[in-house]
Amino acid sequence: MARPAPPAVPPPPGPLARGSLSLHRAYLRSPLGLLRLGQLALGAAFWVTVAAHKYEGAAHFALFAAVLVWLLTLTLFGLSLLGRWTLVPWLGSRWLLTNLVHDLALGVGLYAAATGIMGYKAGRKSYCNLPGYSQHCLYGAYLSASVCGGIATCLYLFSGLYCLSRRCRDERDII
Repeated sequence: MARPAPPAVPPPPGPLARGSLSLHRAYLRSPLGLLRLGQLALGAAFWVTVAAHKYEGAAHFALFAAVLVWLLTLTLFGLSLLGRWTLVPWLGSRWLLTNLVHDLALGVGLYAAATGIMGYKAGRKSYCNLPGYSQHCLYGAYLSASVCGGIATCLYLFSGLYCLSRRCRDERDII
């Protein structure tokens, strides 16, 4: 059987080789990078505190909101730290705007709601920290979760305002 003739036109080039992964140290030292580290630490403290104790009712939403925002923050932090935000379709070209919307809409909005829920639940359980109360008390767990959530909300507000100030100065990058 005869072999077909080689094509007259060479095949198209393959995808360009991507460089090795390296940390974007300038991002890690920037205000946004430091705020993201604080958000991740306080967000983890919030949802671990809630998940480690008995919770019911609206605390389910608070836990869902905290874990959702924490996972999205972890994704933004990882992509920014590796400098790979251009790999995200449609959002990569608008990375500053993506961070801004994440911080102000999701971060502040959901963490403020979760903090309010946990603060309300702490207030409802405040009777159990009286001397002589012998039942299991969730007041300390709910109070510490609401404090962590309140501080995390402030950090999301600060990072959102930082991104907004960069956007108002017509800067396109997060650093």
